[in-house]
Amino acid sequence: MGSKSQSADRKARIEEMRRAERARERRSRIITITLSTVVVVGLVGFGAYALNKESDKKEAEKAAAAAPVKEEKSWDAKKLGRNHVTEAVKYPMTPAVGGDHNQVWMNCEGDVYKEAIPEVNAVHSLEHGAVWVTYNDKASDDDVKALSDKVGKTPYTLMSPVKDQDGAIMLSAWGKQVTVDSASDSRVNQFFTKYVQGKQTPEPGAACTGGMGAQ
Repeated sequence: MGSKSQSADRKARIEEMRRAERARERRSRIITITLSTVVVVGLVGFGAYALNKESDKKEAEKAAAAAPVKEEKSWDAKKLGRNHVTEAVKYPMTPAVGGDHNQVWMNCEGDVYKEAIPEVNAVHSLEHGAVWVTYNDKASDDDVKALSDKVGKTPYTLMSPVKDQDGAIMLSAWGKQVTVDSASDSRVNQFFTKYVQGKQTPEPGAACTGGMGAQ
């Protein structure tokens, strides 16, 4: 009897251990499934948030590109010459926003020039869809630094000093120009959004590298 009783107890303990193990496995599966569900839901939610944010950004950029730039000056693009010339050109505005120009463009892949550059080469960059940021001695060092950083991160832009321009900071594209007092002026971002490779570009997609003045 004693042996049978011990055997029965041992079987009972083994069965209990198996039930406990099965219970632990079920709990582990439930926890794993629950965590996986939370992770998936979180990723889906983050993805939706990111897509919505990106969509909002594109809509904002589209709105900025459609809206007129306050106090912007415009010239008839069709009346701006586009001939390649070897001599100097006397432009009717400073900085120039278009017209006949040298056959070699200034590099404009976010290039920041510390010294004055030839207008005849910069105008060729504008023809390729670049925005040209210029400044004179009235611009603060902080503004020059902020604009240099922005240009340096933006393909199809260039920056240089123009001592005899009227405004402290001026932004030019082909046939377009605006004067601002500081780098924080909202029109700076709007002008970039609207005119970097914008609709005004006579030669969209043309190179901004391989020209003159590599930095």
